[in-house]
Amino acid sequence: MLLARRPLPFFIIFASSLLIACVQAKVHHQKWEISYQFKSPDCLKKLVVTINGQTPGPTIYATEGDTVVIEVKNNLLTENVAIHWHGIRQIGTPWMDGTEGVTQCPILPGDTFVYRYVVDQAGTYIYHAHYGMQRSAGLNGMIVVKAPEGFKEPFTYDREHSILLNDWWHNSTYEQATGLALPGKQFTWVGEPHSLLINGRGKFNCSLNVGGTCNSTNPECAPYMLTVVPGKTYRLRIASVTSLSALNFEIEGHSLTVVEADGHYVDPFVVKNLNIYSGETYSVILKADQDPTRNYWLASNVVSRKPGTPTGTGILHYYGVPRGRLPTTVPPIGPLWNDTMYRFNQSVAIHAHPSFIESPPSKSDRMINLLNTQNRVNGVMRWSVNNVSFDLPHTPYLIALKNNLHHVFEQRPPPDTYDVKTYDIFTAPVNPNATRSNSIYKLEYGSVVDVILQNANTLTANNSETHPWHLHGHDFWVLGYGLGKFDPESDPKSYNLKNPILKNTVVVHPLGWTAIRFKADNPGVWAFHCHIESHFFMGMGIVFEEGVDKLGQLPEFIMGCGESKLGN
Repeated sequence: MLLARRPLPFFIIFASSLLIACVQAKVHHQKWEISYQFKSPDCLKKLVVTINGQTPGPTIYATEGDTVVIEVKNNLLTENVAIHWHGIRQIGTPWMDGTEGVTQCPILPGDTFVYRYVVDQAGTYIYHAHYGMQRSAGLNGMIVVKAPEGFKEPFTYDREHSILLNDWWHNSTYEQATGLALPGKQFTWVGEPHSLLINGRGKFNCSLNVGGTCNSTNPECAPYMLTVVPGKTYRLRIASVTSLSALNFEIEGHSLTVVEADGHYVDPFVVKNLNIYSGETYSVILKADQDPTRNYWLASNVVSRKPGTPTGTGILHYYGVPRGRLPTTVPPIGPLWNDTMYRFNQSVAIHAHPSFIESPPSKSDRMINLLNTQNRVNGVMRWSVNNVSFDLPHTPYLIALKNNLHHVFEQRPPPDTYDVKTYDIFTAPVNPNATRSNSIYKLEYGSVVDVILQNANTLTANNSETHPWHLHGHDFWVLGYGLGKFDPESDPKSYNLKNPILKNTVVVHPLGWTAIRFKADNPGVWAFHCHIESHFFMGMGIVFEEGVDKLGQLPEFIMGCGESKLGN
C-alpha cells in the first residue's frame, strides 16, 4: 500500500529553495573603462566610444538567477554616460535600469558607477548607452543568460554563437544631434548609414575618397567569420543595436529556424532570412548541412527604408576550407526593401512555444491609444505621440517621484488617445504643429494595460516609417498587428489570447498598428520609446510610473543632477 507523501511545511520549502538559490547563483563582476579610441570598424578611422578599448563591448555571460556587477568608470573627458541593460527587467532594482533622466543621473566624466542587478530570465539580451545619441558611437554589446542547470530547453544544438548587428556612420553623434535640433531649412537629417556591421566589422569602399584614413586591409575591418563543423547544429543568438535601420539577416544557402525572441521560446518556424528591428533579439537554429567544400556569405541588408547602404557581409566558414577563401557568389540582397507584407507576415508568425505559453489576462483595465506622428514645434522638426513631443527632465523621474519633487516635471497627464474617428493616417498632418512636454503616464499598480501603437503618414506625402518600440522594466504580450487604422470596436475581437509571444521590443509597420498588453506590476518608472536613436532624440517616447510608493529609500549614488544635487 502506497502512503501519500505529507507536504513539507512552508518554512522548510522556503529555506530549502533559498539554500539552493544561494548555492547555485553566482556573482559575475567586471570592471569597465569607457573611453574614446580611434577605431576602424568599417576600415575608415574615427573616434569610437569603447569599453576597455573595444567595440562592441565584452559579452556578459551569466545563468538565470545570477547577479551581474559592472563597475563603470567614465573616462570620456567631456561626456556623460549611462548604460541600459536592455531586456533585463530590473525587478526590485529600478534604479539600475540605466536610463538617464528616468532612473538615474548620468555618470560624470571621471566618476565611477556600479551597476548591480539580477538576471532573472534566461535568454538573449543586449546593453547599450542610454545618454543622448551615444549608442550610435559604439557603446553596446550582448548579454547571454543561460538556462539553469538541469532545465531542458525545447530545442537542441551542439554549440552556439552570438551575432550583433549594427549600422554605422562616419560623422559623430554630436554632428548628428546638432543637425536634428536645427530649425526650419537648417534641419539636417542623419542620412543613411555608411556601413552595416556584423559583430563590429564592416567594409566601407575606401575608393570613394570621402576623406579621413581608410585602409581596406586593416584587420579591424576584416569580415566576421562564423566557423562551423559539417553536420553540426548551432544556436545563433542574433541581436540588433542599430540606430536607424531595420535589417534582414540571411545566411546564403541555409535556412534558419526561429526558436527564441526577446528571452521567450517561440513555436519554431523556418525562414530563409530574418527581419530584425532595432532592440530585438532572436535565437535561430542553423544546421551546417550544405556543401562543406566552400564558404558562404552572411548578409545584412536594410529593409523598410530605401537602401543607401551596401550589404553588410561576413563569412560562414566550413571547417576544413581555407579561412581566407571568400565565397565566389554574390552576397544575398534580401527581400525588396519596401515589401511591407513580407515583413508583416513574419511578425504575425511569431507565437509562444506550446510548452511555454504564459496566458495574458483576458481583459485590460486601461487602454492607451498612441498615434506616432512627425511634427514641428516652434519650427523644429520633431516626432510626437498623440501630438506631444517628449522631453527628458533634468531631475530623473524616479528620484523626483520618490522625493515628492513634483515641480520638476509637468503634472498634467499626457493624453490617453487621439481623435481616432476623424484623424486620417494616410495623409500628411493638416496641422503639423505639436507641443513639447515631460509629463508621464501614471498607472495603477497591478493593473493590466493595453497599448495600441498606431503609425501614420509623416510630413512627407505617401510616406510612413517603421518604428520598433521598446518597453523598459517589463515583457508584454503581443496581441496583434494590423495594416491601416486600428478600430477600437472590432480589432480587439481578433486579438491572439491563445498563444501570444512575450517580448520587450515590437515593431509597428508603416501605416499599421500593433497591440500589446502588460501588467503594471514592477514598481518604478519605465521608459517606453521608439528604439530608433534619432526618433527618441526627437521626441518619440513616453514614460510610465507604477508603484513608486512601494519602493524603499533610493540609493544616493543615483543622484547628483537637477534638484537631486547635494544641498538642494
